[in-house]
Amino acid sequence: MQLSALASGLALLAMTVTIMVIMVGLSGRLIGRFGIKASMVVGLLAMGGALVLLTRLPAHGSYAANVLPASLLAALGMALAYIPATMAAMSSAGPEETGLASGLVNTTYQVGSAVGLAAMVALAAAAGAEGADGAHLTGFHAAFSGAAWVAFAAAALTLILLRGTPAARDVPMG
Repeated sequence: MQLSALASGLALLAMTVTIMVIMVGLSGRLIGRFGIKASMVVGLLAMGGALVLLTRLPAHGSYAANVLPASLLAALGMALAYIPATMAAMSSAGPEETGLASGLVNTTYQVGSAVGLAAMVALAAAAGAEGADGAHLTGFHAAFSGAAWVAFAAAALTLILLRGTPAARDVPMG
């Protein structure tokens, strides 16, 4: 499947709009009702599930059947995990430490994304032997599988290590 630059951008629009709608319209209510920990775990599990779906991409699949469902599930997962992760990271910072804590959280997101991407690219390159038919797809499947394991491990660690965090309505603001 080959898409033009415009078609590729439009293909990503569904995921972007889904993230925006869930983050703005739903995340706060879910965190308020179920708490930070539960929202984060469900989000990480959804991201892992989306990545598992991507490990099954066929060589000649279609966007609508093979990519869009996984993208929408990933969008749900990102929207449910991002805000609770930030809240958990910021929850113990005092008022005079919020700027520093926010900077550390954002830096960690950036560095973690870069290191994670580099690791998955290395995994894809190692799994996709050059010259073999379907090698690139095999490499992509390996990278998606590796990323799924990371998401599932993050969900498990969150479940085990994150202390019971209060619902958003119980977190003092200011």
